[in-house]
Amino acid sequence: MRTINHYHSPFLLGLTLRAALWCCQRGQVMTNLQPALFDTMFNMRAMRRLKPDPVPADMVEQILRAGQAAPNGGNAQAWGFIVVEDPAIKKQIQTYYAKAYDELVGPHYASIIENMDEGPDRDKFERQVAATKHLTDHYHEAPLMIVACLNVGPNGANGGSGASIYPAVQNMLLAARGLGLGATLTSRHMIFGKDVDKILGLPSGIMSFAILPIGYAEGNFGPVGRGPLKDIVHKDQWGQGYF
Repeated sequence: MRTINHYHSPFLLGLTLRAALWCCQRGQVMTNLQPALFDTMFNMRAMRRLKPDPVPADMVEQILRAGQAAPNGGNAQAWGFIVVEDPAIKKQIQTYYAKAYDELVGPHYASIIENMDEGPDRDKFERQVAATKHLTDHYHEAPLMIVACLNVGPNGANGGSGASIYPAVQNMLLAARGLGLGATLTSRHMIFGKDVDKILGLPSGIMSFAILPIGYAEGNFGPVGRGPLKDIVHKDQWGQGYF
């Protein structure tokens, strides 16, 4: 029980105990309890290669409850979440996701690579692009997708709309990681958002903001790659170093 004392979050502890119970009920051994909050955040790498194995319903529910616990404007809770498991619907969504890559994202990446010098930075970027292309081609093969939606009303979305849905998205990503599942935040479908929202049967005034493919990861979890903190933090006004 000494490992549990390292937890800083009752929420993550609850996830761990439920995950452990789930493993015990199925006769599986949980050799390592899930990481503490900061370890979870710093090692929540986007997992774009997922196994087709189904995700247990109780785990999906925990992820959704985590999303529902997120902060949102005025506590209006104007969100909605669609769990997509139907292969036909996933394939329809993937068609538009791939169309956006072929017409916009892919050519943009190719242009960047063309203008990069040979070396480690280019190699790293090419690996990232390869992973993105893999996700694009196999998007519909994720065992489930969670679509994060928001009631934006008759006037549509504005600059502040995302503040009431993206915290829920982050909570769900953290919950998935805490349960040992791979996930990644995607929003490329929004390039053809009206078409995708129609596939999802969204009524007028409801808009999708993110799709999370979730499943057991093929690769290993690891640290996120980020630049120096001092390059992005300012003191009082932009351009004045904080560190």
